[in-house]
Amino acid sequence: MSSPATASPPAEGLRRALPIVLGYVPVGFAFGVLAVKNNIPPSLAVAMAVLMFSGSGQFVFASLWGAGAGILSVIAAVFIVNLRYLLMSAAESPWLARLPRGQRFLLGLGLTDETFAVNITALQRGWPLNPGVMYICNSTTHLAWVIGCTVGAFCGELVNDVRPLGLDYALTAMFLALLVPQCVSRLHVLVALFTTVLSIALKAAGMSQWNVAVATVLGASLGVLLLYARRGPGLNAPGGGSDSGETRPAQPATSEVRP
Repeated sequence: MSSPATASPPAEGLRRALPIVLGYVPVGFAFGVLAVKNNIPPSLAVAMAVLMFSGSGQFVFASLWGAGAGILSVIAAVFIVNLRYLLMSAAESPWLARLPRGQRFLLGLGLTDETFAVNITALQRGWPLNPGVMYICNSTTHLAWVIGCTVGAFCGELVNDVRPLGLDYALTAMFLALLVPQCVSRLHVLVALFTTVLSIALKAAGMSQWNVAVATVLGASLGVLLLYARRGPGLNAPGGGSDSGETRPAQPATSEVRP
């Protein structure tokens, strides 16, 4: 990311969005192809991209729909997969709490794993809170996702298999690119490695679909326990922390809000 002092809000928002766009277009295309192959009408696939804007939720929906799952099972699965947004919202809330409710609502509509990663990283580095930058980033990535899904849904019949094109790995590659810059301390690296190994082990043991969710919850829990053990009683003190690279609670209070 560039320094906020050297880039205008539109330029900075587009800069944050660019790496996400490069991942969203091919992954959205892959979803459009998958949706059509699972008997989802192209118009419904595009509507999901516009209204849901959740790659994992949309892929789960398409897979379960194609497998003939009941509507209640589909709704429950998508709801559980998207519960992670509650945690992301809670992580951003110390910075966004001072914004008007309408601005927080608009920013929440564009919250995804990837936009959360780039925006929270900027805030953790002490960059001024600029809702315009975040909104441009979120809107640009949403537009890229809709374009990818639309092309895939209406042109998907021309593609028999997305694997030779490498599109099946695009989402994984994008998540890896977002994970690496966030591993700024040994604690982050440890949690990432533990979660990865546990997820693979659960999958090898026969757990289907839930291995990532279970490993994520356990990995995050391990991180919290280690954080408590390292910080001790000073964990809840304002500005309390250590040299482990975690975000200090006092940071949002000093961030400048730009309209």
